[in-house]
Amino acid sequence: MLPTELMQILNRDFPCRELQIRHLSALLSPTLPSPSTVVLHGLEATGKTSLIKQYLHLSKFPHAIVSSRECVTGRHLLERTLAACVASVAALPESETDASAYSRCENLSALAAQLQRLLEGHGKFFLVLDGIDRQRDAPITLFPALARFGEIISNLTTVFLVSIPSPRLLHRPGVPHIHFPAYARSQAIHILSLNPPPIFLNLNEEYTAEEHEEDRKWLWPRFLVATWDSLAKGAARDLVRFREVARMLWEEFVAPIRKGEYGTRDFSRLMVRMRGLFQKEDVLVDGIVPQEKDAQQIIKRPKKVTLDLPYFSKYILCAAYLASYNPTRQDQIFFMKSMEKKRRRRGGGGTPGRAPKNRKIPRNLLHPSAFSLDRLLAILHAVVPHAVPQHADIYTQISTLASLRLLSKAGPAGADMMDSNTKWRVGVGWDVVNSLARSIGLEMTDYLAE
Repeated sequence: MLPTELMQILNRDFPCRELQIRHLSALLSPTLPSPSTVVLHGLEATGKTSLIKQYLHLSKFPHAIVSSRECVTGRHLLERTLAACVASVAALPESETDASAYSRCENLSALAAQLQRLLEGHGKFFLVLDGIDRQRDAPITLFPALARFGEIISNLTTVFLVSIPSPRLLHRPGVPHIHFPAYARSQAIHILSLNPPPIFLNLNEEYTAEEHEEDRKWLWPRFLVATWDSLAKGAARDLVRFREVARMLWEEFVAPIRKGEYGTRDFSRLMVRMRGLFQKEDVLVDGIVPQEKDAQQIIKRPKKVTLDLPYFSKYILCAAYLASYNPTRQDQIFFMKSMEKKRRRRGGGGTPGRAPKNRKIPRNLLHPSAFSLDRLLAILHAVVPHAVPQHADIYTQISTLASLRLLSKAGPAGADMMDSNTKWRVGVGWDVVNSLARSIGLEMTDYLAE
């Protein structure tokens, strides 16, 4: 175990990692025997690399740390590992190591032989391989062989830093694992609260540095809670991203305080004033162009729905909408040529008179009704101003509209799609159909029942 002073320093520098520090002090102890292999695993931004570096530095163990993500191939990793171990041993006092004798390392056997010759006569040595599970062009035998170096070299302990350990990564049982879980909400807020940013850039004589320190320690944790609950809860789960989001929002959040409009303890009023800052998600999108929009004003522009279809597909979709929202008994009134002349002579399809007592719900607000394929084709030929050519391939276009979910089959699941008795429903609303109809010169209100 490490001395109490070193444990206190580690607990201060790495809060919420007391359990992992105790495990490290037990496994990598200066007095007790250490295992040949130790695995530290956890997601990114959980403190694995920083903690092991600080632990080995404070304990003054001879060690070498190799970042696997900086190595292009497996041989590059072996050469970097040997060079880091040689540099660490050469830096020890009373060391007479000749670095020129350890210049080449072509395979794992050569690395094991040279490390055994290098570490002979020395005490404990720790080799840390960071991100070894993401090594590029790594041979299959790389991880099991590195894990067994401690069996050949008695004073060597290999420490693997991985994200998600595989059960068969090392091909050997009994390897101690130390898990670094992701920081919870309270832990992330507590860690970031230790270093609050300044509220004011310049202090005057009336406002002392002690008062400023007290105010920012009071305001910063409350701001972190609001940031986590509004944005970082689902989009910035790791500590580094949470800190970046909070830092980007902080300057705009305290701008009214710097202008003198609010006090440093008016957090509730400030939240109401700057609520738009926590409603937009621009800070979650990485970019290099600064945005000059005011955080208090959120301009919501409705997205215009654009749907571009072939010529006859637009007619098919309009005919499907008419078949879904027009009663079957009124097809003769709206779609027969002889009845159209009568309607024009009478002045429309409505009956003049007093208004009905019970008001009906508009049909476009109701659920679309099912219709048969024969009725769809009949309405299609009625609304198209010219004859439909044979090369239009209406059935193929109906199948395409069904694959795009613009038309949905309302009958049994196993029924033939092109059967005349198969029931269909339209899958789009009035706004989309009306825009398509206007693009082809079709007035939907002339054919739609009231």
